[in-house]
Amino acid sequence: MKKLFCVIPLVFLATVSFGFTADTSNFTFSVTFGPHPVGFRVVHQYDYSRIYRYAVDWDGKPVTGERARPIQTLIWYPAQPDSSAQPMLYGRYIELLATEENFGGDSAQKAAGMMDVFELQGKLGTERVQPTHAFREAEPASGKFPVVIYAPSLSAPAFENSDLCEYLASNGYIVVSSPDMGPHKRFMTADIAGIQAQVADIEFLIGYLRNIPQADLSQIAVAGFSWGGISNVFAFMQDDRITALVCLDGAIRYFNKCLKEVKDVTPSRLTVPLLYLSSRSYTIEELSEFKDIDMSTSFLNDSKYSDFHFVLFNGMEHTDFSSLFIRFRPDKQFTDYTATEISESHSWMARYVLQFLNAYLKNDETAHEFLKNSPEKNGAPLHQLAMLSRQALHPAPTVTDFSSELAKRGFDKAILFWQEVKAKDLGFQLPEVDVNVWGYRLMRSKKLNEAISVFKLNVAMYPESSNTYDSLAEAQVAAGDKKSAIANYKKSLELNRGNTNAVEQLKKLEADQVKK
Repeated sequence: MKKLFCVIPLVFLATVSFGFTADTSNFTFSVTFGPHPVGFRVVHQYDYSRIYRYAVDWDGKPVTGERARPIQTLIWYPAQPDSSAQPMLYGRYIELLATEENFGGDSAQKAAGMMDVFELQGKLGTERVQPTHAFREAEPASGKFPVVIYAPSLSAPAFENSDLCEYLASNGYIVVSSPDMGPHKRFMTADIAGIQAQVADIEFLIGYLRNIPQADLSQIAVAGFSWGGISNVFAFMQDDRITALVCLDGAIRYFNKCLKEVKDVTPSRLTVPLLYLSSRSYTIEELSEFKDIDMSTSFLNDSKYSDFHFVLFNGMEHTDFSSLFIRFRPDKQFTDYTATEISESHSWMARYVLQFLNAYLKNDETAHEFLKNSPEKNGAPLHQLAMLSRQALHPAPTVTDFSSELAKRGFDKAILFWQEVKAKDLGFQLPEVDVNVWGYRLMRSKKLNEAISVFKLNVAMYPESSNTYDSLAEAQVAAGDKKSAIANYKKSLELNRGNTNAVEQLKKLEADQVKK
């Protein structure tokens, strides 16, 4: 049985010999490329804010050379036409394996070693000479383009979906990727530390985009395959510059044990459009064999505040979402579906990714219609794809979304708006602590009326909380409404006799009244 969410690391290519040389590539891409030639370049750089190599190596000897985290950065971009340029061969991507961790030394020799690894598969002779759509170091096209950061699967190289990256670049996107590496070693760890390492890589790439004049930093999507399809969701939770998410059979659907370890990664906080592309349906019997899968809850089903599009590909296994893995798959593993059929499904996957990005990053109405259509109406093979979409509920139960609406309606309408939303969305509730912090921020900004409205909202939502009355009273004192403040401090004290702050404040306020 095939593993569901963790793509077998690339090292699997070194462990099996197939004993023959393929005459043709397993992978055929049937999409129509866009109007832009595709430029490609590699930037070898370090994230000096993080340690990758420890001071002492496994043999007990001091580590020499750079210890900061290496970030091999691959960039695909819309380029200017050049009739004399020759497209890059796929072998140039394979050579990049040699410089994922170590940028110095004899990279040609290391590349030759990696080529030997691929030679075991009997497919290197074919794949290394396949032409790509990329032109190395091509002159960038003028203008601004939305950005897609590609997050690879578990331990995979940055080019694992180079065909998709080229396709997006030809349609007016800048695509940036780096290898999926563990916190302190080449292979990724399937845990929170591993997710955090990839999230930090995504953040580093977002920062690097400032060096690309053509990058439109107001439109950033993160597309992740498998492990990258949980890291990209975590990345959004800490960086709202990310405006859309694409999960290629992402682990966010399966890897619930990681979600339970992190309190601030919740469905209610997922507020950007998400496209989830899924492999075939699995039986209950198959799912029961996987200990990491917790079916008691569904992060995706519970994400009510995101425009959500789900596409099921009946003819695709998990690894089929990477063109690299299709290219080097053993022929004996093409069973129910041929390489041609799987390539066609993969091509439809790419089409849906493009249309989703066009819809939400370029506000293309035709793309929105594409997402609303049935797959058959869009020209997909009959019975091969299934589509499910739902619109986001608004506002989301976050201070950001709620405050944005109050800025339009008026903060004095806070309780009325909350009641209105609650009537439509029974599960809606803003976190008490977040609302309290919101109120104090308004106070520090000298927006006392708005702060009082927010604290009153917190009292309405949490009438049994002593702290909500205490905070409201403090704001009312600052606004000069001491009578109301006394009433609320008394209420806070009723709910919590141990509230020494309320006791002290009441003494001061009542003493002031006596003086008058």
